[in-house]
Amino acid sequence: MRSYKFLHIALLGCFLLGSVQSTFAQSKKQRELEQRREALRTEMQQLQRLRESNKKKEISELSQVEDLDQQINVREDLIKVTNRQANLLTREINENLNKMENLREELTLLKEDYAQMIRRSYKSKDGQSKVMFLLSSESFAQAYKRVQYMKQYANYRKKQGEQIKERTELLQTVNKDLARQKKDKDALIAENRKAKLQLDKEKEQHDALVKAIRKKSSVYASQIKKKQQEADRIDRQIDKLIAEAIAAANKKTGTKATTKGTANTFALTPEGKILGASFESNKGRLIWPVKRGRVIKRFGKSKHPTLPNITTYSSGVEIETAPKTQARAVFNGEVLAILKIPGANNAVSVRHGNYITVYQNLVNISVQKGDKISREQELGEIAASNLTGKTVLKFVVYKNKAKLNPSDWVLNM
Repeated sequence: MRSYKFLHIALLGCFLLGSVQSTFAQSKKQRELEQRREALRTEMQQLQRLRESNKKKEISELSQVEDLDQQINVREDLIKVTNRQANLLTREINENLNKMENLREELTLLKEDYAQMIRRSYKSKDGQSKVMFLLSSESFAQAYKRVQYMKQYANYRKKQGEQIKERTELLQTVNKDLARQKKDKDALIAENRKAKLQLDKEKEQHDALVKAIRKKSSVYASQIKKKQQEADRIDRQIDKLIAEAIAAANKKTGTKATTKGTANTFALTPEGKILGASFESNKGRLIWPVKRGRVIKRFGKSKHPTLPNITTYSSGVEIETAPKTQARAVFNGEVLAILKIPGANNAVSVRHGNYITVYQNLVNISVQKGDKISREQELGEIAASNLTGKTVLKFVVYKNKAKLNPSDWVLNM
């Protein structure tokens, strides 16, 4: 019977060890989800601040619905992450309930075993019985072994007492964790309930705006077409500027444009090769060209979210940010040119070996052509649009003449 108890206690101990490891893994996942939820909440707060700022200006219904689209997407992501956190907490609570049950069972067995030892010890507590136990030894070796046995027995009693204390404290800790987890879960459920109500309101506003837009679809289609033509015109100017820069670099190094390849590629000095290689090695890790902002238009072709028959193209990403925000260099380099664009303020291009980054829609430029600049250096203030009231930076990345997707290069874009 006693050996069965020892086996049972050992098995319970193994189960609790596995349970602790499982809880640790879930807690790590919970921390990751919490970090993601906090990031989404920060983004949501930023979106709301920008929308509140835009409400004070007369912006078009098209801009309003674009804002709402983004806000609805972020809120839906936030609700999903919060749901995953609540579900994970449910699993953790169930595990803790099982753990408590097993701890109580183990504690009961330990106490029963300890009580039996105390009773046996009490029956033989007379010091004379211990002396007689030793004196009745048949040899010195047997007496020595009996002394060792009495020491081991005393140590075992002490260890059992420590285990009971340890399990009691662990049971109290699990109970506290359980109370906290239930409280956290209730808070997450309440937050999601509130978020869903807000999401329903935003979807109603979105649907109303979409109806209004579709009634005037031809007017908005014309505006979008005009805006695309303006963007294409600016792209052509920047493409021309880069072609001239490549030709000048090749002339300076004595490289002849004998083939189409050399005509479209920067001839690099040893310093330029190092800088280009360094830029390339930081792919996916470049800083954002603004301290805080959100992408409102992605690179490449995309269908308009409200007017599905219209397709637009962007040579870079458009990032909305707060008024008076400064654009900043994403990497070390040299200012290639500052291009004045009629009706679109200024574009600053920065060369990084055979790579170029372009920052469009700037005023109050703080650098000059030929300046050596460092990562995070401010280039100029991003201008607010007179039409939409939004402060938007267009950011473009080139390798020689080829346009690249900035989202592949900037961290978490």
